[in-house]
Amino acid sequence: MKLLSQFGGFVALMVFLSSCAVNPVTGKKELMLMSEKQEIAIGKNADPQIVAQYGLYQDQTIQSFIDRKGQEMAKVSHRPNLKYEFKVLDSDVVNAFALPGGYVYFTRGILAHFNNEAEFAGVLGHEIGHITARHSAKQQTKAQLAQVLFIGGMIASPAFRTFAQSAQQGLGLLFLKFGRDAESQSDRLGVEYSTKIGYDADQMANFFKTLKRMRGKSAQQIPTFLSTHPDPGDRYNKVKEKTKEWQAKDGKSPYDVNRDSYLRMIDGLMYGEDPNQGYVENDYFYHPQLKFQFPIPRDWRLANSPSQVQMAPKDGKAMMVMSLAPEKDPRTAAQNIVQKLKLQVIESGQVNVHGNPAFAMLSLLVQTDQNSGQQNRLKIMTYCIQYGGNVYVFHGVSAEKDFVAFQRLFQQTMEGFRQLNDPNKLNVKPERIKVVSVPKPMSLQQLFAANNMPSKRYNELAILNSMELSQQLKAGTLIKILSDINPRKSK
Repeated sequence: MKLLSQFGGFVALMVFLSSCAVNPVTGKKELMLMSEKQEIAIGKNADPQIVAQYGLYQDQTIQSFIDRKGQEMAKVSHRPNLKYEFKVLDSDVVNAFALPGGYVYFTRGILAHFNNEAEFAGVLGHEIGHITARHSAKQQTKAQLAQVLFIGGMIASPAFRTFAQSAQQGLGLLFLKFGRDAESQSDRLGVEYSTKIGYDADQMANFFKTLKRMRGKSAQQIPTFLSTHPDPGDRYNKVKEKTKEWQAKDGKSPYDVNRDSYLRMIDGLMYGEDPNQGYVENDYFYHPQLKFQFPIPRDWRLANSPSQVQMAPKDGKAMMVMSLAPEKDPRTAAQNIVQKLKLQVIESGQVNVHGNPAFAMLSLLVQTDQNSGQQNRLKIMTYCIQYGGNVYVFHGVSAEKDFVAFQRLFQQTMEGFRQLNDPNKLNVKPERIKVVSVPKPMSLQQLFAANNMPSKRYNELAILNSMELSQQLKAGTLIKILSDINPRKSK
């Protein structure tokens, strides 16, 4: 028995050693349950789903710049052998993230908040750092890819989240939640990589101030980039220290900042939501491109993406999801939903929604928690509505015991779906970054006033420029303001 025990320990040791790999950044052996080939496969499989979910922002100048700088930085990284891809997502959420295998994403929302090339380069290096240090591979042994759709913060019940994931056609915006040590290491790599390609990494530290101001302003959308990252104030000081070390070691001063060239490049960048993809006004959701509208319950929060619209009350006890069905008629769409989600239909039938043929049903979904064995019983109202050559699917979901409290709200939203004809709602333009030159010495606030910016948005615009309203500007300084101001945001 003792011999067998020793043999078993030897086998376990061999398995452990075979699972160890040298970390490209630290040079140390680490337990790694994922090969490089598997890393690449994860990124390759997730990438088309991310692009389908959010879409790519169509600006060839910006895309070319990001790809050029990304490939330049990849060559000086610890894993230059990977085939890196760099993409801009059509999302106003302030975020940048990386997937294993070399996939790096920036949203147009974060690009709008950079004020020079060096800030961008620092964050680019940070995201490449996650890949080179194999943070995703290590994290895979502890946790799964995490969805960061805003709905995740709205829904209290894990069963609802499971339903939402099953009901949607694609994935949410994905990124890996890393620990503080991994984030700090990526900050250090961001300093190293950006310095090596000639940028002033101090500017990355300054960008953390912008992030901290965004988090401190309740009116601002909290950047997803902050969700699992260390405190921006701590990061500022540590990046400053690391920058001094690397610049002393590198010795190629002066380092590039390139403020004006970056601002000219993003002149015209879409800012905030794209109303053509849908927007909310006075408790209604309007979609100018597809020409429909429907009411949403008062005080419910809404998350909109190209693949679906999600809504939930603040207490997270219910949710509604609206998406396009691949089928061309309502009944077939409903039948396929029942099969896919394994629903128990309570009642169903054909209905008419403002002149549009539809199929409605009530059903039950019984889920068993794999950990606790507890059953979750969800009651679901579904409307499949044929309109404009498409079938739109609405699901209203709550726990079976709460369904009566939400049934009427579900019905009002679904039966309120109708054609959008109002020219004022159809012709809303997206706001865009407009870069202007300061004509004479003045304060930032005076510049905003001279350009007829709404006073309600002065603080937002100050953060966008990483400045204070009282800051004095020299003639010729380039400043970001907005064009096509949305009156809804400025009242």
